[in-house]
Amino acid sequence: MTERSSLDQDQFLTVLTREEAVSRFRAALAPKPLGSELVPLDRLVGRVLATDIAAPVDTPPFDRSVVDGFALHAGDVATASDTAPSVLALNGEVIACGFQPKLAVRPGTATPIATGGPVPRGADAVVMIEQTDIAADGRLVVKRALAPGQNIAFAGSDIARGETLLRRGTTVGAREIGMLAAVGLVEAQVWLKPRVAVISTGDELVAPGEPLRPAAIYDSNGAIVAAALEENGCEPVRFGAIADDAVRLEAAMREAHATCDAVILSGGTSKGAGDLTYRIVGALGSPGIVAHGVALKPGKPLCLAVADGKPVVILPGFPTSAMFTFHDIVVPVLRILAGQPERQDVQLTARVPVRVPSDLGRTEFVMVALSASPDGPVAYPIGKGSGSVTAFSQADGFVTIDALAEAMPAETVTPVTLFTPHLHVPDLVIMGSHCVGLDAVIGRLVDHGLSARSLALGSLGGLSALRRGECDLAPIHLFDPKTGLYNRPFLGPDMSLIAGWRRMQGIVHARTDTRFAGITDAKAAVDKALADPDCLMVNRNQGAGTRILIDQLLEGRKPPGYWNQPRSHNAVAASVAQGRADWGVAIRPVAEANDLGFIPLAEEHYDFAVAAEPAKAAAIEAFRAAIVEARDALEALGFAPADREPQT
Repeated sequence: MTERSSLDQDQFLTVLTREEAVSRFRAALAPKPLGSELVPLDRLVGRVLATDIAAPVDTPPFDRSVVDGFALHAGDVATASDTAPSVLALNGEVIACGFQPKLAVRPGTATPIATGGPVPRGADAVVMIEQTDIAADGRLVVKRALAPGQNIAFAGSDIARGETLLRRGTTVGAREIGMLAAVGLVEAQVWLKPRVAVISTGDELVAPGEPLRPAAIYDSNGAIVAAALEENGCEPVRFGAIADDAVRLEAAMREAHATCDAVILSGGTSKGAGDLTYRIVGALGSPGIVAHGVALKPGKPLCLAVADGKPVVILPGFPTSAMFTFHDIVVPVLRILAGQPERQDVQLTARVPVRVPSDLGRTEFVMVALSASPDGPVAYPIGKGSGSVTAFSQADGFVTIDALAEAMPAETVTPVTLFTPHLHVPDLVIMGSHCVGLDAVIGRLVDHGLSARSLALGSLGGLSALRRGECDLAPIHLFDPKTGLYNRPFLGPDMSLIAGWRRMQGIVHARTDTRFAGITDAKAAVDKALADPDCLMVNRNQGAGTRILIDQLLEGRKPPGYWNQPRSHNAVAASVAQGRADWGVAIRPVAEANDLGFIPLAEEHYDFAVAAEPAKAAAIEAFRAAIVEARDALEALGFAPADREPQT
């Protein structure tokens, strides 16, 4: 690794606006399809046609009947009715599919014919069998008048010979395969799939499936980028994760550049002595780096380059930053190389109920999850940060905050750009406190044919969302010291309560921490922790039921670590298990999963607030049933399901 001063700041070039970065990138690359190849029918799905395709034959190739009935002259039955039927003689053959007629239909006669059968010479209509009878003497009795051409599909009526069947740029799916097969084509000319190298960089990366060493993380970017490339008509070439070693990294990047049509790296774009990739990219070919630093959030450290006609892109290392910049700036270019139309964004308008702060001077993309309310769609920000992997799976799309704005005010109505053109609204939207037991219940909903989305807003946030009609259920665990009751005192007048389960909250600490040895009372444990200024706590976020419990326990005191406020029990346990804090409050199952000491504090009630007259009554009943069905799973997780629901 090249030795560099930790104060060296030359790795960032001039930070450009998004528009300027895109303009420079495209001007240097001048993207166009890479070429075409002839591919057989059984391998065409997902490929993009490189030429228009004209039909070499008519479809159908002959006049055929579209009903079971009798082929005849329409003029013979022009006045036929139930009271005055026409009577015709039957010809001595029956026409089935694949049978070539031998007898012509002459005036006053008819020939039996099956659906799809070739219409015989002389016939110009087919009467449906249910509109006829057979007379005692064997003749056909027709009780309905017909017009010429009725119930006949004429040759070429579906596809005419020479007609353009499919157009260049069409992505081939099952329907297109059927059209090609219908005219006898066994192959088609399609654009080449760009081969795109995928490289992840960083000493901290470990390949999925390998043991996770201390301070390391699994390489998720490589898998995400490769999958996204396939979704957009490219062929990913996986180089894996490469450590910050200048020799190995340069060798891999030069091989990728030489053997592939494009190179996508993640990591190695931010300020830091270990970031080597942009220097190597700059030496790969002309013109080199065209943008390094874009006024985006997330995604500022994006690096765009063109090396001898091939795009080379270094995505930020954090997953959210990587995916936003990849889909927004890189995917459209790759789609052009693959001969595909640039992605057409689908938008809808929604209300953002909370204030979203932003950095002045950078266009900011904020992922949101959508729910319905009486006033229309509501977009809830998913603020997990640029290092989040799960945020993409929970989000339906994103909103954009202008670079000149310091925030998006609460109740802003704004366009939401959807990640997929077909939005699926879940059957149940659950907002409030999260619990691993809730995952077990949601899993049971699948057996009822229902889907659900859970957003962790905290107990109070969930109640507010339910009050505004923005969710169907609000999981809560709020204790009222005045009444000594959980949850019910916090319900609004139009709310009811569904009993969930009981879970034990307690003080978590390292088993080897002698300061908590022999202590079984939570208050005594807190007093002991507060007596030692080196004993660091980890708190919970405001609005969480656990935070209310902690503040009651602290009685106004704010010990060291108080302002460290993660949003989940798992994060609290991880902080203690990894030695970044000495104590916190979490539920017993999480403490046991992390092999932590646990001092019981209170058995709390984790229940679900719901509208007294819910709009989705059937789905709510299915949720009640799912709680019962998940009883064994809840007990296995360490929870005690409620024996009965409280009276409403």
